Amino acid sequence: MCGIAGYVGGASLTSASGFERQLTVMADALTSRGPESAGYWSDPEHAVALAHRRLAILEPSETGHQPMMSTSGRYVISFNGEVYNHLDLREELSIGGSNQISWRGRSDTETLIAGIEKWGLRETLRKSVGMYAFALWDREEQVLYLVRDRIGEKPLYYGYQRGVLLFGSELKALKVHPAFEGEVDRNAITLQLRHSYIPTPYSIYKGIKKLPPGTFIKLLVSNGRLSGSEPEPVSYWSLGDAISNGIDSPFDGSDTDAVDALDGLLSASIRQQMVADVPLGAFLSGGVDSSTIVALMQSQSSRPAKTFTIGFKEDDYNEAVHAKAVAAHLGTEHTELYVSPQQALDVIPRLPMLYDEPFSDSSQIPTFLISQMTRQHVTVSLSGDGGDEVFGGYNRYLMTNGLWDKIRRVPLPLRHAVANGLRTLAPDKWNQISKWIPGTAKYADFGGKIHKGAGVLASQTPGELYLNFVTHWSDPSSVVINGIERPTQITEPQFHLDGMVEQMMALDSV
Repeated sequence: MCGIAGYVGGASLTSASGFERQLTVMADALTSRGPESAGYWSDPEHAVALAHRRLAILEPSETGHQPMMSTSGRYVISFNGEVYNHLDLREELSIGGSNQISWRGRSDTETLIAGIEKWGLRETLRKSVGMYAFALWDREEQVLYLVRDRIGEKPLYYGYQRGVLLFGSELKALKVHPAFEGEVDRNAITLQLRHSYIPTPYSIYKGIKKLPPGTFIKLLVSNGRLSGSEPEPVSYWSLGDAISNGIDSPFDGSDTDAVDALDGLLSASIRQQMVADVPLGAFLSGGVDSSTIVALMQSQSSRPAKTFTIGFKEDDYNEAVHAKAVAAHLGTEHTELYVSPQQALDVIPRLPMLYDEPFSDSSQIPTFLISQMTRQHVTVSLSGDGGDEVFGGYNRYLMTNGLWDKIRRVPLPLRHAVANGLRTLAPDKWNQISKWIPGTAKYADFGGKIHKGAGVLASQTPGELYLNFVTHWSDPSSVVINGIERPTQITEPQFHLDGMVEQMMALDSV
């Protein structure tokens, strides 16, 4: 993980020393993302400034230092992330042609910028497999590009504040610039209350956006100022297109063939992500997703994989026992951290600094604690995040399969009456009653699920059904003064899929 930041414009900061002072402050705000070193580059003539905080994973020497300039001097890049297939891209770049590349080092950033110089930005992005966010300054065309990876694993915020374009990996880098205004967007608060996070492209602050996944934005700079109105993000990869291609060209092998093909794809993906010049490990919960990742890591490593688990004394929340059993079976070098309630509580005051905007995922505290412990042993850790969306692991997928076809046959007034009846008891009361209902022990927060089910019963469309499944506060605008919830890309199905489960999996991946 690295950190990038920068800005365009600012009449009071047009000297080289002024740029570097401001860049230093912005980069220092991202030290946790890149504790090893900082780099700065500016073009005072065009009022463009780039900063970088580095956590070296590939090529830790000075040849991987950023911001990095291309061989010709045309491009300057500040890059956060990894290009997993960069060795394949290097091989392709080195084949044929009269202008052979003289590589300075082995970093994927150098590979990426060489590809951009040879193939152009869009074609290089289509060829690149990885997770990344970066800023690219084209000195010849006087254009600044901001780019985010296909799924949006790496964050990138940007926006105009008092005539200055600010951008960075985290909001805290933007907040230390003197042009930052910091006005809270009440509409974003309503989205937070509904979804437990603020979805792309919104942020908690007015005028600041998240760049959508799979897109880049092209900003023209003229005489040290941005030229024209703010452009719309341009898509270079589309989840919808990927889904359509899969539907048009379905897998036609047997079940055994499918298992073998999936094993090959997953193994290749893990192999690419294990390429590092620093110690590597994996989070292990004992569940299907993380256990699969670790098994594939161990099968491709000559040494025991390093695995890490967080545990709790409370049996209802403790996954460490299952993780320990998986680690013993696979033969990993396993480390556990058992956390007390007080240790978890001690993290809470730090949350505003860990997360720049409201974020209500209940896993944020244990995720921080296991990351803190893991960093004492390794620099990079793989995880099973994303498995539920790809392989249909959420409970709501099982509950939804065929559900809409059933409930829509029941008259809407009757469904509303049943829903209102279920809501007469608060969730904690349902949780108490669940102890006496057979089969409910496997459901965490049974009462919360009952209330969510009531919302599902009252749904009038498939889109509303999905929204009720992922809603945490059904009417957030009623508690936010002057807050009117705006539509987001996740409120209605947008993919041409036959089944509701497939629709939900696609929407959860956005």
